[in-house]
Amino acid sequence: MIKTEDYPLSRVPQDKRVSLFSVAIVYMGALTSLDQFMLGAVLGNSMELADAFIALFIASIIFCVVTYGLGMAGMREGISGSLLARWCGFGRLGSALVGIVVAVSLLGWFGIQNAIFAKSLDFALGHKLGFNWAAILSGSLLTILVAFGFKALRIAARIAVPTFILLVIYITFKILTEHNISDINQLTAAGDTLSISAGITIVMGGAIMASLVTPDLTRYSKNGKHVLGVIFIGIIVGKCAVNGLALLIAKALGTADVVSIMSQTVGVTGLLVVVFSTLKVNDLNLYCSSLGIVNAVEGLTGKKLKYLSTTLVIGALGTTLSVLGILDRFIDFLSLLGVVLPPIIGIMLVDYYVLRSHRKILDKSRDEGKLPDEKQTPVIGWVAIIASIVGSVVGLVIEWGIPTINSLVAASFIYWALKVVVSRNQKRLESEETV
Repeated sequence: MIKTEDYPLSRVPQDKRVSLFSVAIVYMGALTSLDQFMLGAVLGNSMELADAFIALFIASIIFCVVTYGLGMAGMREGISGSLLARWCGFGRLGSALVGIVVAVSLLGWFGIQNAIFAKSLDFALGHKLGFNWAAILSGSLLTILVAFGFKALRIAARIAVPTFILLVIYITFKILTEHNISDINQLTAAGDTLSISAGITIVMGGAIMASLVTPDLTRYSKNGKHVLGVIFIGIIVGKCAVNGLALLIAKALGTADVVSIMSQTVGVTGLLVVVFSTLKVNDLNLYCSSLGIVNAVEGLTGKKLKYLSTTLVIGALGTTLSVLGILDRFIDFLSLLGVVLPPIIGIMLVDYYVLRSHRKILDKSRDEGKLPDEKQTPVIGWVAIIASIVGSVVGLVIEWGIPTINSLVAASFIYWALKVVVSRNQKRLESEETV
């Protein structure tokens, strides 16, 4: 069994690695959740059917490549993604900043999915409660759940995720019996139209977090073939299937609203499944966001925040985002993630596989079964941080091409070029000192 809280600051030993299926089932579960259904629904409601599938296909290819690279590094080193960042350009403090970016992103996801929970709850109660009060109630209850650990509700939430997948399959079957594919293909976009490049970016934004945390799971894999199998099953069988089915459903019904989709097709029963599915996904969002903030603050300041109080504060912030209408900015949120997070991944891949800045140190410490010590760990990687910021800006302001690729390539190239220049200058100064 995988326990992601094990070995947070150490390597996973070879004798603790698990089977391909054990890792793949966890990874696929993370990619077959409500957020991926929401993403597919947005594509179906905002794009022509062929364009939507093209965007999904291209984004999945990009996602596979970068995710496989990080997954292999995680398997090889046996450490999590945030820890790996310390020796992939960002340094100890830089990796803490990466953790903050991830935590804030998860906070946004908490707000979005709590809004779905609240809309479902308000609809089921006949709009007697009102969305704002429903959002406050649902956000508060979930925050208490995560903070104090009510296991019974967590077990119910875990049951709801596979139930949600079965519900999606049932709705798809029902829709396709009432509409044939050729009819659906003729339908125009019901919402604001998205281009293929914009579609690719929001698909990446909706899944890029999974790429960053892939090493957290593949560090339990035994070899490279297992990593490839995990990613193939998770992305092709899991993510693409859910995105594709949601795309067809939203196109046929002419809406991207999950609550409308469920209420039109399966009524209150579907809404209850959505509520419990949201519990499970947001349970993880809030938990990981809280841990990320606690670890980042400890790394930056040395101060150890209390998990309970941190969770309560973050839960309150996430609930506030729901009330303020973050769900209405869902596409903007995905577009932002689609250009801000890829630079971090690109820099880590360039450093690990191309520049190999700390590979000797990692190899030596791996043979000893431990991590590099503090003296061998950079304090902060300014070059990586600067390249990340510039890459994100490039993705946001340049309209030509695909924003997520623009940000990824720009950050990777800038990081590589600056590191080469810095390295040459250091060698020149060292040679001058020895003369």
